[in-house]
Amino acid sequence: MLHRRRALTLLAWTAWGISFSAWAADAPALLLAHVYRPGVALQDYWVSEKYDGVRGYWDGRALRTRGGETVHAPAWFTAGWPAEPLDGELWAGRGRFGHAQSTTRQQQANDAAWRQMRFMVFDLPGHGGPFDERLPVLQARVRQIAQPWVQAVSQQRIASDAALQALLQRTVRGGGEGLMLHRGSSLYRAGRSDDLIKLKTHDDAEARVIAHLPGKGRHAGQLGALWVETPQGQRFKLGTGLSDAQRRDPPPVGSWVTYRFRGTHDGGLPRFASFMRVREDLPPE
Repeated sequence: MLHRRRALTLLAWTAWGISFSAWAADAPALLLAHVYRPGVALQDYWVSEKYDGVRGYWDGRALRTRGGETVHAPAWFTAGWPAEPLDGELWAGRGRFGHAQSTTRQQQANDAAWRQMRFMVFDLPGHGGPFDERLPVLQARVRQIAQPWVQAVSQQRIASDAALQALLQRTVRGGGEGLMLHRGSSLYRAGRSDDLIKLKTHDDAEARVIAHLPGKGRHAGQLGALWVETPQGQRFKLGTGLSDAQRRDPPPVGSWVTYRFRGTHDGGLPRFASFMRVREDLPPE
């Protein structure tokens, strides 16, 4: 049975109509991606694999998550890194998001777990030039670091949409998540724009849990759905994709979750939204 406090939470959030800010006030100002649309001028972009890990931002002194929390990596992991920002993905390999997330969330670094991690560097936020110029400098920085767990993300040019889709299918069949497209002429600017584009075989996004909705029928006495809010302020129910264990012990109110969907309705709400996982790398409210 849902805890009485969770039931009261639903009433509180519904009555107050509280809206969330998207990220913590001290979160790094990151370049974020739009979703790929046919007709993009591919000749303007570099293409790389989209790594399914935890966004890692080296600010010149410490590793931080997308939400601004400190990542407690072992001292050897970041030894010799430059005193300039590096933007990348803390990655444990294809299909191992759970390991990456649990490792980066630990307050005391697990040395054995970190031995399986890599920092895939894809940008230099502090460099003032366009990505075409940042890329060779980034590759030089990684060579100077000279650590096997720090790697520059491989970038390539793609000539056509057909070639791009073929690369996507090969990447996904091999266990990859998708592709990223980075405009060569773009400067590093915080926020979402077409300077960075993600391409996947499905759409997904994040939303914050604002209430637990009680279940009915076979889900009576446990969670029926999550009531969630997107960073843009849109709210909707997220009831499919949850395991029995998650219905008995739901993601807490205030936490961020990732959901999968297929397009949007005219009003912008996602179609066929389905729960994927909790995003423990984003700070709870």
